[in-house]
Amino acid sequence: MSATTTVTGPGGGLAGHGGGPSRIAWALTDSWTMTRRELAHWARQPVEVVVGLVFPVMLLLMFTYLVGGGRGVDGDPTEFLVPGMLALTMAFGLESTMLAVTQDLGKGVIDRFRSLPMVPGAVLVGRSAADMLQSAAALAVMGGVGYAVGWRWHNGASAALAAVGLLLLLRFAMLWVGILLAMVAGRPELVQAVQILIWPVGFLSNVFAAPASMPGWLGAVVEWNPMSATATAVRELFGNPGGATGSWAAEHAQLLAVLWPVAIVAVFFPLAVGKFARLSR
Repeated sequence: MSATTTVTGPGGGLAGHGGGPSRIAWALTDSWTMTRRELAHWARQPVEVVVGLVFPVMLLLMFTYLVGGGRGVDGDPTEFLVPGMLALTMAFGLESTMLAVTQDLGKGVIDRFRSLPMVPGAVLVGRSAADMLQSAAALAVMGGVGYAVGWRWHNGASAALAAVGLLLLLRFAMLWVGILLAMVAGRPELVQAVQILIWPVGFLSNVFAAPASMPGWLGAVVEWNPMSATATAVRELFGNPGGATGSWAAEHAQLLAVLWPVAIVAVFFPLAVGKFARLSR
């Protein structure tokens, strides 16, 4: 007979629980438990969820009817604006990630989880899974509102699903940026300071206006923004006007929409995991 041992790692996390399939099953169980915890917050604090869904809708309606979007685009400005707003929503989702993680850090919740016999990474997996589910809901709401104001996709279901996949890929990359920044900030009140840096980066993109309508140097910078790559790629997949300039970045937007998130994950995922492992040491 073989003995099953449990080894407590740094911070009290589970370092081992048997091997092979049993280890995988234990990790999946812990990760699902953490995901359910995050989802339970939605039921207890529905106002936060509603605000998170309504705010990007307000931006979309404001730029559609009040401010005006799609400057420098040949075609329906609404069909240019909606895919860009979908990309902006995915990128700005890192703010909600940061707020949730800093709140857990401030209350000592993460330290308590680390003291339990559980797989250490389950906390981060639960956080990321819940954020991705919320992002999928945000895409559904934004898509519905966009449809109501006149946006349409024209290239069929498979291309639309590929566009949604690229949007969620961007969100997956940005949530790891949010997790790392949250652990660096440590306190919810510092999230606002980070937001001041995030918003200019978000608006320095082709979400609201085509790069062709900008000064040459600014348009070049905008086209290489990861958010611009995703926005241009999903416009192509949806069959919406893109205001492309013919540059390499514009012509290979779908490739960049994959490479940028993969590069961001490659950098920020190990940094976030390493930072989490060093907490409370």
